[in-house]
Amino acid sequence: MTLTAQDRTTITDLITMHGHLVDADGLNRIEEVFAQDAVHDLTDFGLGIRDLPTLREAAIALGDNQPVGHHVTNIVLSELPDGQIRVLPKGIGINADGTCGSVTYDDVVSRREQGWRITYRKVSVRKAVGVRSRADH
Repeated sequence: MTLTAQDRTTITDLITMHGHLVDADGLNRIEEVFAQDAVHDLTDFGLGIRDLPTLREAAIALGDNQPVGHHVTNIVLSELPDGQIRVLPKGIGINADGTCGSVTYDDVVSRREQGWRITYRKVSVRKAVGVRSRADH
């Protein structure tokens, strides 16, 4: 399968829609982004592997500890041999107190009856790997 420009736009919109839904309390519409059988690896957050219903429960349980802004950037798409698409975006979460954090999403998206949907997502927390001074650049 060749990934068309329209597919790339649709998949990029799909990835960005996640933040809009989560930030707007739209968990009841999360099927617009994730397949019903999607798997979420939230091990870096101590939440293990989750399916869609338990992902909702975890998000609700986090309440005000959930970031108030989920932003994605640096979206890279690549075709997999089985016709699915691997998507590697960076994520920035802004918390209510103004602090922020960075993650890397490792997504697999598949074309379903209702269109492209995320079928797998691993969220990896960005950890500092060392601090370099300006002189090191």
